[in-house]
Amino acid sequence: MDLNKIFKTPNPIIGVVHLLPLPTSPRWGGNLKAVIDRAEQEAMALASGGVNGIIVENFFDAPFAKDQVDPAVVSAMSLIVERLIQMVPLPIGINVLRNDAHSALAIASCTQAQFIRVNVLTGVMATDQGLIEGRAHELLRYRRELGGEVQILADVLVKHARPLSSPNLTVAVQDTIERGLADAIILSGWATGSPPTLEDLELAKAAANGTPVFIGSGADWENISTLMPAVDGVIACSSLKRHGRRDQPIDPIRVSRFVEAARRSYAPKAESPSVSSVSVPS
Repeated sequence: MDLNKIFKTPNPIIGVVHLLPLPTSPRWGGNLKAVIDRAEQEAMALASGGVNGIIVENFFDAPFAKDQVDPAVVSAMSLIVERLIQMVPLPIGINVLRNDAHSALAIASCTQAQFIRVNVLTGVMATDQGLIEGRAHELLRYRRELGGEVQILADVLVKHARPLSSPNLTVAVQDTIERGLADAIILSGWATGSPPTLEDLELAKAAANGTPVFIGSGADWENISTLMPAVDGVIACSSLKRHGRRDQPIDPIRVSRFVEAARRSYAPKAESPSVSSVSVPS
């Protein structure tokens, strides 16, 4: 995966737009315009704060379908992604939770989004939705059929899940890349808002052997200076929201603080002051 080609930087910072409940989800409110308006506001907040890319995710559709989502979800997400692509000059990615990578790839192909996130590409994970099996063999063939160049960012030992086999991080990373053909990998903590350890990031980076490694959860303005130098990019959301609460909208001030801290973490030390001087709004 050529990060410079997609994100125009070797160390991209990707923000996440958590969509309000979509049609057919338990908390769907019946007003798609409200969902679109919120998505547009959050995308603009992320863009103005300086992120290098955005992932659109049906986060508030919980409890999630294990694999295939309802066609109404695909339709709504396609409409929203198309709107955001017209609004913000940033690469857009898609994550259809819990693990509907085929729908994500279809949306991306039709809207010309550049990448998708796949929670389980290879292996078997025990989750709150039940057992989820990776379907890399189907997904990669589907991408070939669609004829696009949508990049696949795949989680390794994804959060809110446990592997059925031995959780050997090095083997999991290598299998995801070499046998699942992921274009980049994502490493998270055990849950939303929980960061991976520096040791795990370093292990994953070594095992990836040149394939980009992203932090997938738990990065904030305080820990990013420690974690960012070990990886190639970061995906952030909870820490960018008002008061750091995942149910709140994106706060552009928090975004800019996080982006500044992340950029300082891999800038030459002689050119940048310490990240400790960065303050964060309450």
